[in-house]
Amino acid sequence: MSGPLSSLRVVEFSGLGPAPLAGQLLADLGADVITVDRAAAPADPTDINRRGKRSVVLDLKSVEGLVAARALIASADVLIEGFRPGVMERLGLGPESCADSLIYARMTGWGQEGPLSHTAGHDINYLALTGALHAMGDADRAPVPPLNLVADYGGGTMFLLLGILSAVIERGVSGRGQVVDAAMVDGVPAMMGLIHAMRARGTWRETRGANWLDGGAPFYRCYTCKCGGYISVGALEPQFHALLLEKAGLPPEEDQNDPAQWPARRDIYARAFAARSRDDWAAIFDGTDACVAPVLTFAEAPGHPHMAARGTFARVDGVLQAAPAPRFSRTAPVAPRAPRAIGADTDEILSALGIDNAEK
Repeated sequence: MSGPLSSLRVVEFSGLGPAPLAGQLLADLGADVITVDRAAAPADPTDINRRGKRSVVLDLKSVEGLVAARALIASADVLIEGFRPGVMERLGLGPESCADSLIYARMTGWGQEGPLSHTAGHDINYLALTGALHAMGDADRAPVPPLNLVADYGGGTMFLLLGILSAVIERGVSGRGQVVDAAMVDGVPAMMGLIHAMRARGTWRETRGANWLDGGAPFYRCYTCKCGGYISVGALEPQFHALLLEKAGLPPEEDQNDPAQWPARRDIYARAFAARSRDDWAAIFDGTDACVAPVLTFAEAPGHPHMAARGTFARVDGVLQAAPAPRFSRTAPVAPRAPRAIGADTDEILSALGIDNAEK
């Protein structure tokens, strides 16, 4: 293994959503991530969240399977699980049954405690309760979910990883592990410091599409171009805004940040950007500080000169996916490889644990 986390062993109990992504990102950076799966299955090159991981199939309803699971957990630095609260305890695999040095990372939407902790939910529901979803979309329409990037992966995966790596650092001081309770309804508000600050100062309104960063400002939104494509504009700072006006041939503004002028200005911007194609505008603004970029499709993004130069995307067995991130000067991770079959490593993993019978 190579990468900055090559000394870390992680046991991940297979599930859906943010926990598998967390395991993938740890594996990308060199961690030995072993997934505990219920049934074997052929390799699937499109199951990107499994890349870089090993897999063991265990029957957790059997005594033998639980013995093997406990031995595996005892060999690990970190355990990741994303079940509803109480599931691991009912299996006899809760934190209280594990070594004191284990970092026990729990990923849920609602958290381990609270009135909703045992109910089902998805990204859109968790995002709804934070106030963030209400701010997304056009003023005259229902809020628009931002894919599942904000709650699942922003407030979920990233805060799970923050918790894990923070606990790893603390364990280096205390020698003890701990439970990490990562909840999406906690993580999303933690990312909203700027919005909460603007609300406190009276510069953010509850009305959707009427603010600096929600599409209300004419200089921070997307516009439709002549070809039907879109251009993104993010010229917040005065010097960047002045350059935007110059390059786009837009008339000057008396007060860039006067919300009363924004509706009329949005119309002016819209007419201007509709006069040329997306790619024409991209060429006009290319290399400038006007903070303008073409809105690319998933298929187009890897071919953009900047993305291509950085090698941001990779194709593994013909499947487009992101290269490992972030980047490191000394401990560079290996290039991503296609996921192995589920259960492909069962014999090897159990043998290393001193368990002879692979059918556990």
